[in-house]
Amino acid sequence: MLTIFDVQPVPSDGGEPGHVASAPHRYVGSSDGGRRQMVDGSQILAQALVAAAKCLPAKTIRSAHAVFSRTVAADQPIQLDVEVVHEGRSFATAVVTAAQGARRCVQVTVLLDTPTADVIRHHSALPTAVGRQDALTCVMPMVGRDLRIVGLRDPNDPAEVGPPVIDAWVHYDPIPTRPDLAAALLAHFTGHLSISATMRPHPGMGTAMAHDSVSTGVLAIGVTFHEPTSWDGWLLYHHESTQVGAGMAHVRGQVFTGDGRLVASFYQDAMIRPFVVDAVIDRPVEERL
Repeated sequence: MLTIFDVQPVPSDGGEPGHVASAPHRYVGSSDGGRRQMVDGSQILAQALVAAAKCLPAKTIRSAHAVFSRTVAADQPIQLDVEVVHEGRSFATAVVTAAQGARRCVQVTVLLDTPTADVIRHHSALPTAVGRQDALTCVMPMVGRDLRIVGLRDPNDPAEVGPPVIDAWVHYDPIPTRPDLAAALLAHFTGHLSISATMRPHPGMGTAMAHDSVSTGVLAIGVTFHEPTSWDGWLLYHHESTQVGAGMAHVRGQVFTGDGRLVASFYQDAMIRPFVVDAVIDRPVEERL
């Protein structure tokens, strides 16, 4: 995944990165859909962070807001065009558009800055009763990732009912030393368990039903990096589903280090809708959004 996140510049005809189409910088990334035909939105978010950081290497990524307008196919390259909207002494803004051919699929607005010394400081406390020693190993395969969830054996199981909260401990080996790859890896997991947290309180509802009997999909993710991104050891992802209804769900979350330092906050907007098959084209509506 680190290799997939590390998007590469597309050279101009002269052999150097340059202006292509209407965007000043263009990168290309590969896809990892696993057994699925679609790529996780959080992978595109991670790639967009790296692309923006490569265009603005003197700045630090502070936040990103992604809207996933169309699905991204796993069997095609992903083209990322970066437009630097502003680059000042303190702050910079870039808009990253991910496309496949003529299809524009995702747009990510990235805020970067030059960090300064504190004027004042405080942060939220690590949630109580979420000790790693009580967490249960969860199989969500990725080489180098250890995932343990507090009080929940299988987030996909409709029989696992509980509050609309999921606390997940995550450990990576290796942990990237490059700040842009570290931010990308941290952002990547923000898209994994939010829909599961939303479904958890509802009997007979689980993410194993997604893309089968229930139509689900991530439509937007926002992530804020409170510190220049670095950590050592475990991370705790705290997910809280605050609302679901009218076909949409909202989840807010926080990312803590094992010693209780708040390093990032995030949100996700997703759809949870009746599964409808197009009467003309025999495929799920969610695959044509």
